[in-house]
Amino acid sequence: MRPLLLALALVALSAPAFAADADKGKTLFQRQCAVCHQVAQPRNGVGPHLQGVVGRAAASVQGFSYSPALKGAGLDWTPEQLDAYLANPTGKVPGTRMAVRVANESDRADIVAFLQGSAAP
Repeated sequence: MRPLLLALALVALSAPAFAADADKGKTLFQRQCAVCHQVAQPRNGVGPHLQGVVGRAAASVQGFSYSPALKGAGLDWTPEQLDAYLANPTGKVPGTRMAVRVANESDRADIVAFLQGSAAP
């Protein structure tokens, strides 16, 4: 009986605690990110546009003046990298100009799910 309980516990711990919700992520993005970033238009603002951000190299949007720290970070924006960056931008890339954090893990997952659906320009 103990091996079965151990196996069930391991499965439960390895399963995601929540499913990401892109619709909720859109609302969160509009509330927390849209002041600086665009998704609907490939237009830079205070921050670079984020159309097609998942899968592209960090600091690669033409016409945006990135910090030297982000330029030199050598990151590709995978969902995992975006999650870590949103959790603590200055911890992930010391010297980055982005200071806004998304502390809630579920909120970050939802925002990343929304960004995954954003079309590349």
